[in-house]
Amino acid sequence: MCPHLCACRIVGATVTEFLPLIGAGLAGLALILIMGCIWLWRALHHYRNHVSQLRKEIVQVAADSTFDRRVGGFANNKELDELGNCFNQLFEAMHTRDVQAKKREEVFKDLANTMPEIVLVHDEKVIFANREAGNLLGIEPEDLVGADVTDLIRPAYRRRAAAIIEQQLAGKTGGVRYELQLIDGEERTRWAEATGMRMRYRGKTVIVTVVRDVSYRKSVEATLSRGRDQAQITLESLSEGLITADISGNIDYINAAAVALTGASPDQAIGMPFGDIVKLVDEGDNRDLGDPVSRTLAMRKPVSMGRRALLMPVNGGVEVSIEATASPIFNPDGELSGAVLIMRDVGELRGLTREMSYQASHDALTGLVNRREFERQVDGALESTQSEGDHHVLCYMDLDRFKAVNDTCGHLAGDNMLREVAALLREQVRDSDIVARLGGDEFALLLVGCPLDKARQIADDVCTAVRNYHFVWQDRIFDVGISIGLVELNQQSTSIEDVLSAADSACYVAKQEGRGRVHLYSARDEEAARQRGEIHWLRKLQTAIRDERFTLLEQPIISVAGRIPRGPAVEIFLRLDDEEDGLISPYEFMRAAERYQLSGAIDRWVVQATLAFVASGAIRLPDERSVAINLFGQSLADDDFLDFVVSALDHSRVDPEKICFEVTERAVLHDLDHSRRFIGVLHGMGCSFALDDFGSDVGSLASLKGLDIDFLKLDGIYTRDLASDSVSQEVVSSVTRLARAVGFKVIAEQVEDQASFDGLRDLGVNFIQGNYVEEPRPLGSHLS
Repeated sequence: MCPHLCACRIVGATVTEFLPLIGAGLAGLALILIMGCIWLWRALHHYRNHVSQLRKEIVQVAADSTFDRRVGGFANNKELDELGNCFNQLFEAMHTRDVQAKKREEVFKDLANTMPEIVLVHDEKVIFANREAGNLLGIEPEDLVGADVTDLIRPAYRRRAAAIIEQQLAGKTGGVRYELQLIDGEERTRWAEATGMRMRYRGKTVIVTVVRDVSYRKSVEATLSRGRDQAQITLESLSEGLITADISGNIDYINAAAVALTGASPDQAIGMPFGDIVKLVDEGDNRDLGDPVSRTLAMRKPVSMGRRALLMPVNGGVEVSIEATASPIFNPDGELSGAVLIMRDVGELRGLTREMSYQASHDALTGLVNRREFERQVDGALESTQSEGDHHVLCYMDLDRFKAVNDTCGHLAGDNMLREVAALLREQVRDSDIVARLGGDEFALLLVGCPLDKARQIADDVCTAVRNYHFVWQDRIFDVGISIGLVELNQQSTSIEDVLSAADSACYVAKQEGRGRVHLYSARDEEAARQRGEIHWLRKLQTAIRDERFTLLEQPIISVAGRIPRGPAVEIFLRLDDEEDGLISPYEFMRAAERYQLSGAIDRWVVQATLAFVASGAIRLPDERSVAINLFGQSLADDDFLDFVVSALDHSRVDPEKICFEVTERAVLHDLDHSRRFIGVLHGMGCSFALDDFGSDVGSLASLKGLDIDFLKLDGIYTRDLASDSVSQEVVSSVTRLARAVGFKVIAEQVEDQASFDGLRDLGVNFIQGNYVEEPRPLGSHLS
């Protein structure tokens, strides 16, 4: 049926009446379509304008190398506004990355500018040059940037240098040391020794080359080739020992310094091969290093004897630690004519190096092996049980009643007692056994190749010796004991962590059985120790938090600078006030607090209480001085705790500049991202931050420079007995210089005597605290 007829029937009209209605409808529809097209055109035009505007702003921001500008908003267009926000977030991330990269680069530049050698960062062109480059080359460092590296080198050496640079950039070779001649700004030639290393810098692969001026050494070699008579006076005045030999390797000249080193007079040495008057051996393993003169003549190139050469005179003279370099001598025609050997006495330097190595592996207080070295020795013992089937025994030892000495007579008495106990332990063991102090009043023994029954006997002897020992301090006498846990190391032993945990558990059981006992580990011990220890500390901490059984002590921090600088004036110490054990230091419950996630609640109490004391005037602070509050490491990663501190500062109305938070180096480096945010937020409010126990772990000033750290607190191992410890003096001196370079002030803690106080002041520390200044006292008991 016709659709028009159907429509007519539906509306009840004739065809003639319906047709005009159709025409009017089509006209209206056309009008609507036209209006819609116009609106769509205008919307697209408006949208294109916004897109064009966004594109222009993005181009402008991207053209700014700092990415410091931002794209504007589009309030009338949600999609474009969100797109603009996305670009802004991207630009913000790129800006942050660039700022951090520039900070790291500044640290590198600061360190490079302190070096006495030329430091160049380059590919084929110079990207960075330090101050010494300008001094030696006579060209400002800024003018060196962008120059071709080979333009600084004498033409005869350019091809070799370019080839080495190309190989290093391609990763085909590692660090390379080579000699070349440099041309300074006045076209003068300098002999140099260059060492290059491949690295990433500003997002690209570059070479860092350290260049040492060896012009003097080369001039000495040239003088030798021109004639012996003219060189005689110069060579005799050298502090280095110098020996020349003919082409056969026989000595034809020896200067006074070499005579002193070798113990051989000119009459005894001349005409003899070098190996006939002295022997060079490796100081570490006594390995024969051979004759450097014969080697350099055979190889026709310089020979270095390394950094561990020990000179042993054949005639039985004094052994000397030396650095030695032998070089071939060529006549003007380029023919080999002999060799020169230069020796330098480095005994004092090696002694200092050995002392530093000893300190890194030994406990500064007792002289025993420290935890790190002990774990290394245990690890080696475990390897021998697997490879050789050896049997060893590990003893974990904990002093009984040590806390009574510390609390009654102070840390100085406690330190003296620990030294005496350490000496007592050494007397009870075999020479092959290893005695260690693990920390606090905990010691350990590694009985090497020892049967279990013999180990039990040694442990019983130790218990008896300590039981019979009496510690005398002033007018008081203390009886102490020791509890020992034993575990056997055999082929069933797994990891060092499991072995130490087992020995610790056995020691715990020995204490629980009455102290002063020896207990051999069994599988039941660990569970018993774990359960008893957890319940013990969990109950104590929960009760202390619920009943607020904490108390605060304060210890002054004094400035040793000419004027009083901005910094902490007092440090707050926390103590758990226990009904059974009295005041307990956080060092005893720190692990338990963090294990059971209670450290945040404790830190909240400390912060709240300290702010209340400052607000009430109980803690009186001079102008521009602050109060130092210690925080647990877990709190740095707790966003809720950060919110709490911000809120507490707001409600207390205490000026944030009056608050300095102390965090340990280990805690910061353990979670650098969270630490950076925590420190950044509070530092932005005005709080300052001190890095506690600095130097107890291997930290990195380069990593720390990106943080808003204001103070470094030297670990007590470097400040105690400073006057008699040359290694600690070197460490403190180095730390203060580096801290000053990156803008940190240095606080020395645990200062116990006048000599250490004077030494620290002379070495440049800014603040000092310790029992010599004043012992910790209950909060509010003295003026700050």
